[in-house]
Amino acid sequence: MTGTLNGRCLCGAVQFTFEPAEPEVDACHCTMCRRWTGGPGLSIKVKGTPAVTGGENVAVYKSSEWAERQFCKTCGTRLFFSAPSFNYFGVSAGTVDNLAGFSMTTEIFIDRKPDYYDFTNTTRRLTGAEFVAMVSGQSDKE
Repeated sequence: MTGTLNGRCLCGAVQFTFEPAEPEVDACHCTMCRRWTGGPGLSIKVKGTPAVTGGENVAVYKSSEWAERQFCKTCGTRLFFSAPSFNYFGVSAGTVDNLAGFSMTTEIFIDRKPDYYDFTNTTRRLTGAEFVAMVSGQSDKE
């Protein structure tokens, strides 16, 4: 496994360390992620919760009944996405210092992906309904 990784926001006011659940980056094409990031949301699932320095600089936006998005109050960097009811905490892939050995494995909300971009690698592709069913335990999909 990759061990502990480090990350930070653009201005450095927020720094963190975390252990990834897997050496994988996932892409979300939902409308909220695209609006928040300007493109697909690229995240790494965290084992546990990151150790954060500068947490007073982190703002939390409750974007839906089941999800929160966290960002730096100073520079606006997208930092974390969490869905506690689905036992998911993700770190924005672009904030991590070194992702050597990681690969993109899954795309979610593929039914919301706009036509103007595509990834060339082969990934597991889930619609929004398939993803929600999977994480809520209402599906047999892995």
